[in-house]
Amino acid sequence: MFKAKRAIILAAGFGSRMKSLTQHTPKPLIPVHGTPMIETTINCLNENGIEDIIVIVGHLKEQFDYLTTKYSNVRLVENPYYNTCNNISSIYSVRDFLDVPIIIVEGDQFFTDGSHLDLSFKHSEYNVFWTEEPCNEWFIESSDNHVFEKCNPDGGANGWILYGVSRWTKEDANTLRECITYEFENGTRDCYWDDIPVFLHKDKFDLYIRPMSKENHVELDSLEELAAYDPVYLPFLEEQTHENE
Repeated sequence: MFKAKRAIILAAGFGSRMKSLTQHTPKPLIPVHGTPMIETTINCLNENGIEDIIVIVGHLKEQFDYLTTKYSNVRLVENPYYNTCNNISSIYSVRDFLDVPIIIVEGDQFFTDGSHLDLSFKHSEYNVFWTEEPCNEWFIESSDNHVFEKCNPDGGANGWILYGVSRWTKEDANTLRECITYEFENGTRDCYWDDIPVFLHKDKFDLYIRPMSKENHVELDSLEELAAYDPVYLPFLEEQTHENE
């Protein structure tokens, strides 16, 4: 059994699907029912006993500074490539910290408790949840014992959807560092960091899935979803709708 000693939170991007809000506030700092999204992640990680949290920043990076004062185990690392590269650049920016068992979390998720961010794990793994409805999310095929076998990035139905929480053994974290460093320094810039272990170098990782309930985790990928969950944003949704007419 492994236990993540370090959490890496990706928070450098623009959040373009909520651009009416994220022009002035990074998406991970948008309050949901009064609490910034990223703080729900930090609080849940702390509930689980995390030792070290690294937040990767870029867009409006100075707005994250308060986190290092509020949380003694949080530090910030800048991604200087965030506005020219996809998020492979974020993991490349923290490659020197991929030297212990880690948990990697997308910074724009909203958690209501820490069940999805448990630090203990047996294998390198991605959190997934089951859907019976057709979707265009990354769709995972697995064996009966939850071995990660194949991913369809175009979606599917009646299966597992990948979402942004993953855990990595020390060995696999080191391999991730090596592969991302190789790809980035040889010109691979416009891809997700997950493309490295899921597609480009899948044979170098021993991946599993970790089935989770959709409860206690809220998808807020768009302004429509945000406004449905927190009505304070309904005026922003109406404004966006009028602009698109």
